[in-house]
Order: sequence, then C-alpha cells, then structure tokens
Amino acid sequence: METEIVPLGDTALVVKLGEAIHPAVNQKVRQLADYLEKNPFRWMVEYVPAFTSVTLYYDIMRLLSELGGTREQEEVVYPFELAAAFVRDELRKLEGTGLPPSRVIQIPVCYGGELGPDLTEVAEHHGLTPEEVIEIHTSADYLVYMLGFAPGFAYLGGMSERIATPRRQTPRLSIPAGTVGIAGDQTGVYPLETPGGWQLIGRTPIELFRPGQMPPTLLGAGDTVRFYPISRGQFDAWEEVTR
Repeated sequence: METEIVPLGDTALVVKLGEAIHPAVNQKVRQLADYLEKNPFRWMVEYVPAFTSVTLYYDIMRLLSELGGTREQEEVVYPFELAAAFVRDELRKLEGTGLPPSRVIQIPVCYGGELGPDLTEVAEHHGLTPEEVIEIHTSADYLVYMLGFAPGFAYLGGMSERIATPRRQTPRLSIPAGTVGIAGDQTGVYPLETPGGWQLIGRTPIELFRPGQMPPTLLGAGDTVRFYPISRGQFDAWEEVTR
C-alpha cells in the first residue's frame, strides 16, 4: 500500500502507512512519530501514532499563515491540501532513516489466584495447565504498537496463538490497575482501575501510569515488553515498598 493522506475533520489529517497490523508497518509509524517529535511543524498542535497511521492535528490560522503564501500551485487553497502537500514533502526525508534503540521493559506478574481469576479458565479453554499458560505468556517478547483506550494502556503484539482467548461475554465493571489480561490474540496491562472484558490472568505491582512523572507512562510505542512470574509474597512485598 502506498502512503495515503486523508482529512480528519477540518483540523487534522491522517497519514496511512499500511493496512495490516505488522511490525514493519508500525516501524514506519514510529519513524514518522520520531521525526515529528524532533522536527515539530510550527502549525502542528499534536500528533497521535496508532497501529498503522499517524494523525496530525493542526492550527488552521497558523497553517495558512505559514504555508498559504509559500506555494506556487494556485489550486491548493484548502488547509488540508496545504498540510497534506507539506507532509508529503517531509515524508521523503524519512527514507533510509533509522529509529532510536528499542527499550526492553521487564514486568513482574503474579499469575492466578485472586489476582488472575481467569487463568484456570484460559488454561481449560486450550487444554493446557495454568503453569503452561504462564510459561507461554512469559516466553514471548511483546512489541508495543501504540498507546490507547486508557492513559498508559499499551497494545502489545507477539502473543502466541496457543493462548489466544475470546473476551468474556460479560465485562467486569471494575478491574484493578496492574491487572494483566488476554483478549483474542492480544495481551495487555490495565494501567488504571477501569471496566473491561478481557480474561484476567495476573497482576503486576508496577505502576504503568504515573501522572506526576514525565513521561507519565512507563511504556511507549516501540518498546519491547517481557513478563516474568513472581510469587504472591513477592507481589505483596513489592506493593508495600512502592506505597
């Protein structure tokens, strides 16, 4: 798929860099996001990277002031067309550029019991033991594709199909922060106490969303996540220290 730029309302555009959720496509997303972070346009308000695209919000008046009198093509008269033409030119600069080294974040998880009430159900769904589910879940490296849903919630790719499990038919009204879940072929960690319908297999004592720090999120797009198991005693001791 060739890069496509489409409008989103009257103050934003979406740069579509692919259709499939795939590491190679997401690398292009992260390259563009990294470029925008280091070379922000003066008329840009913010940018939002996703699985396969980057949304760029802009200030119309500043955009017209910056670009309206610099283009020779008289037919380019709408703010979106000005912004899209500029972005297309900038995209050419990304060819052959690299990315900062990926961080590897290790996350401790206490699996099963009251902290992971659905672990046994997930195991039975696949004809596995809970210990086998834990082994499979902790043996993979997970790519953070994007943040969304809630502050600090990372959409992770790379989970084995052997433990891919449908969402619960009835969502829970409240899921504690730090809970690790599975939904379909994805796994993730709830950064805040929220409702949710994922299968809950464990919990981490680590805070993923820290509003008093900068950056406020532990994880970011492009990071690699590795889970490792801890006991309930280790979980309680960890929580006691971080309170």
